[in-house]
Amino acid sequence: MSEDSSLVSITTRDACVDFPIFDAKSRSLKKTVMGLVGGNIASDTKVPIIEALRDITLDLRHGARVGLVGHNGAGKSTLLRLLSGIYEPTRGQAEVRGRVAPVFDLGVGMDPEVTGLENIVVRGLFLGMTRKQMESRIDDIADFTELGDFLRMPLRTYSTGMRVRLALGVVTSIDPEILLLDEGIGAVDAAFLEKSKKRLSELVERSGLLVFASHSDEFLRELCDTAIWMEHGQIRQHGELEDVLRAYKGDRA
Repeated sequence: MSEDSSLVSITTRDACVDFPIFDAKSRSLKKTVMGLVGGNIASDTKVPIIEALRDITLDLRHGARVGLVGHNGAGKSTLLRLLSGIYEPTRGQAEVRGRVAPVFDLGVGMDPEVTGLENIVVRGLFLGMTRKQMESRIDDIADFTELGDFLRMPLRTYSTGMRVRLALGVVTSIDPEILLLDEGIGAVDAAFLEKSKKRLSELVERSGLLVFASHSDEFLRELCDTAIWMEHGQIRQHGELEDVLRAYKGDRA
């Protein structure tokens, strides 16, 4: 954690993220892409443009616990990628200060050719931890994953569920300054997911700033106090969690 918590922040000003679709031969192709990233199709350009995010203005500081709500394709995942630095704004500005732990693509930063034990260190380094920090966490992560001797086997031999267990074990062991979390993080059995929720809650407590995309009101209430309602790549409402949930649910009724 930063010695000066005031250095941990996310600031965006009229940030937009556009995706040009080259050689789009049909409207169905454009619709498919739009469904993946959300937003709108700009029809007044020679090359079709997916306006995935439009005019995103945020000022999030240390201590913020922000939920993201909206239907599938509303722009929540794209916003997380903008805030993590994976996407640069096409227009406008986005500044992130602090060590970011993006928890929405659990496979990133893992090597299928090395063992689960080695991947604990590899994934931790990707998330900004040191080798020494990760090596000191190996036993705890191994116990949590319940993978036993599989941890000595190459990652490519793992099932999807086993990979998720390993990735969750690593992610929930780190000390992030900015935690960007997506609830839809993979397929694991219900009992293990319940076990993961406790570790995720402890992870949130250790983080300086949280942005959490979820469809679960219960989970949002556990982790967040404010929320952003995303719709068609834009912020529809930003405020107290219960106010935003009430407006979002009312709009869908």
